[in-house]
Amino acid sequence: MARRRDRRVYLASHPVLFALMAATRGRPVRRLGSTVLVHGAKAYRTVLTRVPLDRTAAGTTGGAAGELAGAGALFDQDGDDHRGTRRNTAAMLGSVGVAKLRPLWMKVLDDRLPVLAAGGELDLVPLAAEIAGATAAELLGLDVDPVELASAAREAASAAARAHLPGPGRRRAETAAATASARLVKLIMRQRGDDTLQHDEAGLRSMIAVAAINTSVAAMPRAVAWACDDDLWEHAADPVLTDELLRVTAPTPLLPRVAAADAKIGGCPVRSGDRLLLIARHAADAHRRDPDVGVPAPARTAQLVFGIGPHACPGAGLARAQLADLLTALAPYRPVVVRARADRKAALPGWRSLTIKSRP
Repeated sequence: MARRRDRRVYLASHPVLFALMAATRGRPVRRLGSTVLVHGAKAYRTVLTRVPLDRTAAGTTGGAAGELAGAGALFDQDGDDHRGTRRNTAAMLGSVGVAKLRPLWMKVLDDRLPVLAAGGELDLVPLAAEIAGATAAELLGLDVDPVELASAAREAASAAARAHLPGPGRRRAETAAATASARLVKLIMRQRGDDTLQHDEAGLRSMIAVAAINTSVAAMPRAVAWACDDDLWEHAADPVLTDELLRVTAPTPLLPRVAAADAKIGGCPVRSGDRLLLIARHAADAHRRDPDVGVPAPARTAQLVFGIGPHACPGAGLARAQLADLLTALAPYRPVVVRARADRKAALPGWRSLTIKSRP
């Protein structure tokens, strides 16, 4: 039941991409023209640790960062700039930083979850958006409505994703993406008092907001839905369940990259300029192996949904902490899903609404 439901988010929002991923997963590495799809865990690790990557190419995360807010974002930097920014971001999102942020989302949970005790229903998508918006606002030092920030970041990501789809209407989609991006940057910049600081950090701050909010809004409702459908609530306090749910839902199932030099991946020659589609979902065995607290996937496999080495997501600890607290807070209600509607426009596979109530 859980896997069938979760599959709907892919079929609704990214049916062509999901079909391509499924059709090519028989080999660890497969070339289609100038695009190389990487499914196997070993090949996936090789790309992220040994292959030089073009961090500013169109269609990659770094390219999207440049389109969103200009050069200088974490995702399009290289060398010492990239390492320095990653260190600073990791410090904000390390164990000390997470401990400082935790009261924010715990207050949201304390405010929103009592409706379940009264027999009411709760939509987890706006709950996740409020948590993500409040967390991002605090990280960025913004005095802004968290729901407004979350809405702007989700629209910017969604519009950017649509602008990269081929077919008619692309110019209109590009215009919409530029407008949505400008709205997010303006929202962030107007909260800063120093114009120089605004200019220098707008790109980084915008991309942190986009990444943190969109992955959180995609991940938390999907993970809770899986816990509901497989009735995993007795394991809610076990951190292994958190890791396993993040592994099988793989909030960012695909990492688009471009090779910056010739290489060989899993026996497949790769040329500089080739597009690389790194299927995190398959590398982490999310498509074949259900969450199992008793016999979980190895930690190094579960980590792959957050990248690896110099390309590991600095927000992994924050994501685990937020989901762990959400599962623990929901466990006493042993909720079930009563309604679910996939989001057909989201940048990442996710629910537009996912309504739960306490188990009868």
